[in-house]
Amino acid sequence: LLLAGIAALVLVADIVTKVVAVARLEDREPVELLGGAVYLVLVRNPGAAFSLATGYTWVLSLVALVVVVVIIRVARRLRSTGWAVALGLVLGGALGNLVDRVFRSPGPLQGHVVDVVSLFAPDGSVWPVFNLADSCIVSGGVLLVLLALRGRELDGTRSGRTTTGSDA
Repeated sequence: LLLAGIAALVLVADIVTKVVAVARLEDREPVELLGGAVYLVLVRNPGAAFSLATGYTWVLSLVALVVVVVIIRVARRLRSTGWAVALGLVLGGALGNLVDRVFRSPGPLQGHVVDVVSLFAPDGSVWPVFNLADSCIVSGGVLLVLLALRGRELDGTRSGRTTTGSDA
């Protein structure tokens, strides 16, 4: 339930921010915030992060769909709050970008993802322009790695292996 709630919240927030960005930033100069540390700029990205896989939008759509299905299947075994939060962030982010790929132009499974936030430069030259969905995917991914490194299992237990003095 927690996973679904977080995913739904991320999806709705992502859609709303993208709709507002398109309405307010279309044909406009980038908006500078925090003394140039952050810029709001409208970019339609046909690829993945760092503009990788441009021209393979349909493949990225299928990958996102697989991620969604895997997370939904894993959710049945989930008993860990940390894993629920992390997977909810990843699921919501994947769905947010998948919605763009399915419903935005130039067409189904070819749609360009709306990116809005640029760090330190208005053109994405310092860091790629990203959106809320991207941020949630990365944050969820980092949390998943931390949970795995700490030995947290999907069911909330710790993994059985511990390091003793003779293991070192």
